Amino acid sequence: MNNPIHILLIEDDKSVSTYTSTTLTNSGYKVTAAFTGKEGLSLTASLCPDVLLLDLGLPDLDGLEVIQQIRSWHSCTDVPIIVISARTAEEEKVKALEMGADDYITKPFGNAELIARIRTSLRHRHPRTQGQIYRAKDLEIDFDKRRICLSGREIHLTQIEYQLLTLLAENSGRVLTYHYLIQTIWGPYADSNNQILRVNMANIRRKIEKNPAQPRYVFTEIGIGYRMLESESS
Repeated sequence: MNNPIHILLIEDDKSVSTYTSTTLTNSGYKVTAAFTGKEGLSLTASLCPDVLLLDLGLPDLDGLEVIQQIRSWHSCTDVPIIVISARTAEEEKVKALEMGADDYITKPFGNAELIARIRTSLRHRHPRTQGQIYRAKDLEIDFDKRRICLSGREIHLTQIEYQLLTLLAENSGRVLTYHYLIQTIWGPYADSNNQILRVNMANIRRKIEKNPAQPRYVFTEIGIGYRMLESESS
């Protein structure tokens, strides 16, 4: 790898930091470690990393404050931030995602999952290019032709259902919060009640899932939002 992806890891637990850094380095990434929020902010500003891995429970600053500050910098608006935290409360995850985090992994986590999340975050740094197609298992979405096929058979969705599914597909592998989906599809003045979103998602699942109770494509992150299966297309 001539120009390795540079990852900044902000983690105060030195054993976790060392283990994660070694794992990422062995996978071909360049890693810089920070152990406090202030150090992490300073290194973010000076190094402009490709990806930022952030623990929320830092000794000097709350991780949410770190996210907020970084997202206020014009130069860092598109730097992927993946939160890695032992906090399991749904409201914490939602708050981190709403404040600008791209993803959230709860400790403990597997190495393969971490690498997959990093790759997904990097893929989403750049907008979808013309001609891209979402493919996963038996599902194919051609964005340009506005065509959705399942096992070669075209699936017909309502306009709202199509907008929801393609939004999830364009961000496949990432959690999109209920609030983000509602605001994006129905606008800033939409009712914050999730009922209309749940009804539409149930309709989508009936059309694309063999068994809606055991989805293969669109997964619910309970209390947070939805995540679509990662696209197999490059």
